[in-house]
Amino acid sequence: MSRSAANSTVRTQFRTLNKPRILLADDSEQILRTVSRLLDLQFEVIGSVLNGEQAIEGTLRLKPDVLVLDVMMPVMDGLEAARCLKRVGSPTKIVFLTGLEDPAIMETAMEAGGNGYVFKSQLLTDLPLAIHAALAGRTFLSTEPGSRGRNQ
Repeated sequence: MSRSAANSTVRTQFRTLNKPRILLADDSEQILRTVSRLLDLQFEVIGSVLNGEQAIEGTLRLKPDVLVLDVMMPVMDGLEAARCLKRVGSPTKIVFLTGLEDPAIMETAMEAGGNGYVFKSQLLTDLPLAIHAALAGRTFLSTEPGSRGRNQ
């Protein structure tokens, strides 16, 4: 192997090791597959879970940089899961991904510990932006369909 090829391999492996680690939580396996494919190039998706209780367990065990969390899930909803993670002092950033485009629920989610709130209808454009914003210590909120989310 040539020196430049070896250096390229090392750089590629180094980038992979430094990708932000993401845990996905949604009760729809189709959404989990779609989001995993969307995020795969920029982030390391380290797992996916189907309810809020599993999201807490997975977050505490795997220690992801960001938890992408649905609001409405069985067993325990995402709002309660976020509150629990906040209570125990988890440093994991939380980006809510939901079909609920209600400003009151968005506000509740942010109060529960969210760093971002993305509408599922805008996940292709907004979710990567929201994750990057959360990692940078900023808040990201999806806005009306067709407009870019607000980075705060």
